[in-house]
Amino acid sequence: MGALKNALKEGKFVVTGEVGPPKGTDITKLMEEAEIIKNRVVAINVTDIQSAVMRLGSMAVCHLLKEKGTEPVFQMVCRDRNRLALQSDLLSASVLGIENVLCLTGDYTTLGDHPQTKPVFDLDSVQLLAAAKGLCEGRDMAGQEIEGSPNFFLGAVVTPGADPIEPQILKMEKKIKAGAQFFQTQAVYEVDKFAAFMEKVRRLGVPVMAGIVVLKGAKMAEFMNKNVAGVHVPDEIIDELKTSTDRVKTTIEISARLIKELKPLCQGVHIMPLGWGHHIPAILDAAGL
Repeated sequence: MGALKNALKEGKFVVTGEVGPPKGTDITKLMEEAEIIKNRVVAINVTDIQSAVMRLGSMAVCHLLKEKGTEPVFQMVCRDRNRLALQSDLLSASVLGIENVLCLTGDYTTLGDHPQTKPVFDLDSVQLLAAAKGLCEGRDMAGQEIEGSPNFFLGAVVTPGADPIEPQILKMEKKIKAGAQFFQTQAVYEVDKFAAFMEKVRRLGVPVMAGIVVLKGAKMAEFMNKNVAGVHVPDEIIDELKTSTDRVKTTIEISARLIKELKPLCQGVHIMPLGWGHHIPAILDAAGL
């Protein structure tokens, strides 16, 4: 049993981090960042061509992290591969010792740096979860038996700040039925709204880890409010960032405060540092973790 699955099963408050593969082959910074945070988190997510910007692949980085003794979470999007390639990559990940898979639909290609790319979307996240669960049970999507099965711990995402929230909860239920065993959320900055969401989904009995995108400044917060659906950074946090004389210190304080407030409500937090992973230890120290 992997460390992430075991920690959530035991009811521990779990912290996961995240790294993004580079646009190229130089993995020096990525591996340095992973080394800094690996002893402070249970597992590290590796993004999969995030925001439809061409990058080094998630599976290769997951394998490298695994070799260094770090437990990876293989993020997998449906945008770029058909069902043959998705199932093949899942089998490949299993052979490389990767156990945790986070299933996502993926951002649309027009948002990225190759907007002329033809999107695939043969499956969506619910269907990908079902396909992965099927492989674990010994069959492919065509119903054919496979020779040797993976043993994945399957995750999915949910947006607790969506309005209305009911479609998100309905989709969450579908994902659980398809095979989701844990959830990592879109960024959370409104604790009261998250608490109300958790009251509605606690009956589902699946661990939820609240997402925190580390805010590097007021402009980033304002950009997220305008461009990221279901995410709202309150004015008081933006004002706090605008009036700060020490941006890094304020960022750490805001992130740590959110973790403290979210801790009683959920089973863990997923910290998305967007290149500021070297500040994760300080954030966790300030949060008392």
